[in-house]
Amino acid sequence: MNVDDIRKQIEGYQAKGLKLFTTSSFQSHSIPLLHILSTIDRNIPVYFINTGYHFPETVAFKDQVAEMLGLNMRETVASVPRMMQKDEQGRLLFTSDPDYCCHLNKVQPLDPVLAEHDVWINGVRADQSAVRKEFKLEEKAPHGVIRFHPMLDWNSKMIYLYAKEHNLPKHPLEEKGYLSIGCEPCTRKYDPEWNEREGRWFGLKKTECGLNTELVKK
Repeated sequence: MNVDDIRKQIEGYQAKGLKLFTTSSFQSHSIPLLHILSTIDRNIPVYFINTGYHFPETVAFKDQVAEMLGLNMRETVASVPRMMQKDEQGRLLFTSDPDYCCHLNKVQPLDPVLAEHDVWINGVRADQSAVRKEFKLEEKAPHGVIRFHPMLDWNSKMIYLYAKEHNLPKHPLEEKGYLSIGCEPCTRKYDPEWNEREGRWFGLKKTECGLNTELVKK
């Protein structure tokens, strides 16, 4: 979708009285969507899923971008305190059960947000993973919510050119060799032989945190 089509779709949802929100990881490739939304309606809530494991640079970058674009920031946090997120051997879950760690810190906290809204503006791209390649422009999520994927047919070059045209900032860890940036314990520096997201959950048979698997109804 081009920017005009994204605008028309969002304005169409709003004309129907639907309640919209978006989520963002505040990586460099996430900023074009936030910029587009800021030109449409800055009142749309932007949820940062605060796992408690983010790089300090990510949190600072979030605050920088939110102020620059005038975003309506919100935050989710897990109901289970981080120091209680341990397995039977006392190991933190990200070391022994990263899927359940993601469920507690990302999927579960977002569920009540879904219940309060009608449309989730989600910035996934089809070129990011096999899971995302199978998505359509709209998908169903729990609580009757519509997942709207306006960036689905964008690629990394389009993201780069848009960011360059609008002079959008880059995540500070990019220049240190990080490309796909998630929680600090589960993120590795980029290797030129990898695809964009292979620095996440390195060495594990895991490519998604659950937001795009558990919170979509097929």
